[in-house]
Amino acid sequence: MKILLVGGQGTIGKKIKNRLAAENEVITAGRNSGDIKADMTDPKAVEKMFEKVGKLDAVIVTAGSAPAKPLKDISYDDFMKGVQYKMMGQIHVAMTATKYLNKGGSVTLTSGILAEDPIPHGTVLSTVNSAVNGFVIGAYGDFLKLGYRLNVVSPPLVADSAPALARYFPGHTPAPMSHVVDCYIKSLKTLITGQVIKVGVN
Repeated sequence: MKILLVGGQGTIGKKIKNRLAAENEVITAGRNSGDIKADMTDPKAVEKMFEKVGKLDAVIVTAGSAPAKPLKDISYDDFMKGVQYKMMGQIHVAMTATKYLNKGGSVTLTSGILAEDPIPHGTVLSTVNSAVNGFVIGAYGDFLKLGYRLNVVSPPLVADSAPALARYFPGHTPAPMSHVVDCYIKSLKTLITGQVIKVGVN
């Protein structure tokens, strides 16, 4: 399979690439690193990224972030940062992918556990993660009509991020990286579509 992995140099993306690279052609993309440099918040950059890659079988997006702040300190701009990168960046990649995917191809996005299991200072992340899940639930039928599948993986706190982030996730048990990657493989290699794939649940 020819796979575009957006965020391939990130914590989760690197593990996905390591799992897939032996048997697939994996092209990584990111804002500052990867085989192709592309800023997801820039629609023109996203289009150019796909033009460089050409026809492909799957797209996986693990890039995207949003500010973490107490509600009283959150500004309009903070919400927009989350919307532009974590939400609309991924959505625009997914929609643009429909012009380049081979029939039977798939798109896998990334949301996160904060959509349903919030943490202090996580309001923006909870909001945009829920929106990414909502896009997949709302759009997968249209993707299916075009001959493509669309899913989203919702990771919890992951083991490789725990040393830096565990203090923000009180009571959360970090998920092993192999379990996280398994969820992306499930989206990529099976026939499911329209699913919010939760680590340790699906």
